[in-house]
Amino acid sequence: MTGFVHPEFLVETDWLEQNLTNPDVVVLDCTVHLKPNPQGPYTVVPGIADFEQGHIAGAQFCNVARDVSDTSHKFHFMRPNPAAFAASMGRFGIGNQTRVITYSTGNPWWASRVWWLLREFGHDNAAVLNGGWQKWSREARPTETGAGKSRTPATFSVQAERGLLVGRDEVVAAMGDGAVCTLNALMPAQHAGSTYGRPGQIPGSAVLPAAHLLDPATNTFLPADELRAKFAAVGALDRPVIAYCGGGIAASADALALIMLGHTNVKIYDASLSEWAKDTSLPMETA
Repeated sequence: MTGFVHPEFLVETDWLEQNLTNPDVVVLDCTVHLKPNPQGPYTVVPGIADFEQGHIAGAQFCNVARDVSDTSHKFHFMRPNPAAFAASMGRFGIGNQTRVITYSTGNPWWASRVWWLLREFGHDNAAVLNGGWQKWSREARPTETGAGKSRTPATFSVQAERGLLVGRDEVVAAMGDGAVCTLNALMPAQHAGSTYGRPGQIPGSAVLPAAHLLDPATNTFLPADELRAKFAAVGALDRPVIAYCGGGIAASADALALIMLGHTNVKIYDASLSEWAKDTSLPMETA
């Protein structure tokens, strides 16, 4: 973790194993799968089946689409209202002093999305497990199967609403403003097609795919100096950043890395291309 300004937002597998029985630590598996759908961009499949086949010992399953999203919204995974978020955290046994560790399978951005929501509502005592389930299981650390054990409910109160998730108006205003970096966290193939309604990206976007922040051999985040070089190359270190992707998920991995590097002005376009690409009044850049 050398070189990070805020290394506390990423934890290693050895630390977590040593703290599995700590009553002040709650572990959430945040896995979601997005399955291609001929009638739309994708079908949301919560990773509960994976969880029941094997998860970190003592972890609980967080259904991101239901437990920490606004289920009344027309777009998936939108920021919940503070009361709903607080109620969900309380059901998981998370109070205001709880150390929350999030992880996911496949990639870390479902875990970083929940970490970002905790940050949005003023809870800074949270971290993403570096390497996620892949690294944990590869190292043969303690696991369980089945539904998981619930924790005693706790009282979680929202400490702040930080405005870390923004809407289209903020993005429109930033689009022609060279002082703001609009940062695309998708892989090129994801915005080259029509997955979200129209091909392309928000005009003027810098591009740093969330997948490029990881070591492909270990699923862990790259060292701080390598991450800093990647963000510097796209002009994201010295300007305010609005990160986006398809639905505000992969963008949270870019946001996590930037915060760890010491950036102090990072926001996420919550609806991202799920909204932008469908609105034909908004421009798309295809080259």
